[in-house]
Amino acid sequence: MSLSDGIAVERGRARPDPFDPAGFDPKDPDPWMALYLDQSLPIDDGAKRALLMGARSWSRRWLFPVSRPLVLLFFCVVKVLRALSPRFPNLNGLLHKTIHWGLRVFGTPETNTLILRHFHIGTELLAFMRANAGPVTVSSHPLRPTRLKDIEADLFLQHDLNVFNFIIELNAALREQGRELTPPERVDFSMISDEFPAFEAFPKGPLNFVDVQTAVEFYTPLYALMLPRRDFVRAAHSLQLDETVAIYIARILGTDYHLAFIKNGHPMVSLSTLQAGFRLMMHGLDCEALHGWLRLLKARQAAGLPLDPRNPTAAG
Repeated sequence: MSLSDGIAVERGRARPDPFDPAGFDPKDPDPWMALYLDQSLPIDDGAKRALLMGARSWSRRWLFPVSRPLVLLFFCVVKVLRALSPRFPNLNGLLHKTIHWGLRVFGTPETNTLILRHFHIGTELLAFMRANAGPVTVSSHPLRPTRLKDIEADLFLQHDLNVFNFIIELNAALREQGRELTPPERVDFSMISDEFPAFEAFPKGPLNFVDVQTAVEFYTPLYALMLPRRDFVRAAHSLQLDETVAIYIARILGTDYHLAFIKNGHPMVSLSTLQAGFRLMMHGLDCEALHGWLRLLKARQAAGLPLDPRNPTAAG
């Protein structure tokens, strides 16, 4: 099997954990072990393991680079078709069923874990800002999938709508009140979960070998093909909202420390939609890091410690 615990079983024998420091060879250091042991980003350990298991996989090393030129060519054809017909076809339902099918048949357990985690993280980041923004009314549509089947309820499209609707409604309310986000008297971390609900047991068949980055590259042009142009462009632009969200969180926390690890670029200078696959991966990394940072600060607050970003793991 190939699970997020990093242990693989082959012909009845367990292979060593690839990230175990006991396997460290100074003459041949493993770059993925180095990244796993590195603690520069406050990312959940299980999510980091799942991401790096994909990064070191056969799929990422061979299928991704070999297929990428073909995917890019297909993407360019799709862009031409969408220029000619920006509204039709609109196959949103089929798109989400196709993504569900593809992940169930080809995605590794690590891939499926990271994708479902992302919706929980997005929901909690929006809830954190909503709870700490003061007296504003902002609509909420929480996404808490635990099964791949949940994707079919327009999960990806609703995720994008949630982000844009939140930014529009929040800032409209703040403008009406003539104020900006400021640190509350006590920051509310109650909506930030240390653990998410248990996910279903993901398939581990012989075809479940595709890592998350390769899966993202494959389904991005399908997204452009099966959604109206406005929906796809909105989804692509949402990937650059990480810095916007991080600035809101900085104003709430009264510190901009976490802006050092948000690297997806400000949406005021939009990037080409042809780069959407890479930016989606960066979006996932940024959100994992932001959520991990809030979990860390939540623990400090619970321990009666100051929210001091200069020494976030200190015992006092």
